[in-house]
Amino acid sequence: MKILTCNSNRPLAEAIAEYLTMSLTKASVRRFSDMEVFVEIRENVRGEDVFVIQSTCFPTNDNLMELLVALDALRRGSARRITAVIPYFGYARQDRKSGPRTPISAKLVANLITTAGADRVVTLDLHSGQIQGFFDIPLDNLYAAPVFTNDIRAHSVHDAQMVVSPDVGGVVRARAIASRLDADLAIIDKRRERAGVSEVMNIIGDVRDRECILVDDIVDSAGTLCNAAEALMAAGALSVSAYVTHGVLSGKAVERVTASPLKELVITDSIPATEAVAKAHNIRQITIAPLMAESIQRISEERSVSSLFD
Repeated sequence: MKILTCNSNRPLAEAIAEYLTMSLTKASVRRFSDMEVFVEIRENVRGEDVFVIQSTCFPTNDNLMELLVALDALRRGSARRITAVIPYFGYARQDRKSGPRTPISAKLVANLITTAGADRVVTLDLHSGQIQGFFDIPLDNLYAAPVFTNDIRAHSVHDAQMVVSPDVGGVVRARAIASRLDADLAIIDKRRERAGVSEVMNIIGDVRDRECILVDDIVDSAGTLCNAAEALMAAGALSVSAYVTHGVLSGKAVERVTASPLKELVITDSIPATEAVAKAHNIRQITIAPLMAESIQRISEERSVSSLFD
């Protein structure tokens, strides 16, 4: 087995390799003067089981292109099996036609990854389950729920916990964590007028005197999350924390979070933290390296991955 990384999230790749007591495969991922991507594998990979770790986060198109070129380089280097490990799968929110003459970009990206040479894909908390069906190759969608529940237990100071889904679409994800914590579940009913803008309409469930824990897969502009926190505090919650797998946090998102009633926003290192995120007093990052490393080991040894979440 070999582990290769591109440039999007090298610290996570190094942590995964360290967990597996391995060294990263020597490779050069660089740009020509006109910003074309060039990848050179500097080790023999013939007949090897190779895992390429690359989040397709900002700059999304550059990181996606790095992944595609690396896959092609490995295929032409006669790797036995190539697995694309994509902790954050970009374009996942474009998983259906949102209106006339609009693309389904998640399907396009799935086709590109397959055509480039991937034999298998590993992701973390896909935005929607149907994206798994966009791939004609095996896909393992991992869940951050075990990492989150362990952290919640370690940092919780109240017994009166309530897990809250910030929208109806995230109920399954929130219910899974509520079940692990043996906690109650509440749902926020919101109306989205346009992309990136949401308005909290109603809270389904009694959150008075409860320690509320918002659970979601992606935080981008943080508008929904901050509105939800304000609504929960107005409804009598003792405190509001949030656990979100992918901290995109674009634009003024960090400013919104630091100015919001959120006690804490916990994100994973599926996306590397920016300087603003690292300095924010109420944003904390936890690692998914052991989870990703264990899944990589199991795939390489042809063992069960789903049993990780039993």
